[in-house]
Amino acid sequence: METETKRTNKDLLVKGIKTMGISLVLMFLGPTLIYVALSNQEKPLYIPILIIASVFCILAIYLAFKGLKTIMDSMFKK
Repeated sequence: METETKRTNKDLLVKGIKTMGISLVLMFLGPTLIYVALSNQEKPLYIPILIIASVFCILAIYLAFKGLKTIMDSMFKK
């Protein structure tokens, strides 16, 4: 009977790290855009910038969870 050692799936690990990198960029970009939008409330682009910034923040959280799950799957799945 052969015992197979579990190894990290390197391709899946790289994919997870890339996803986490994109999430990191969005974690800085979203709040920065929110600050810009809130400090220029009298400008006509206030609402569209605020909406885009909110989407970036939500996307950052989603991609962080997805990237973390992908990294964990690459290490612990069969």
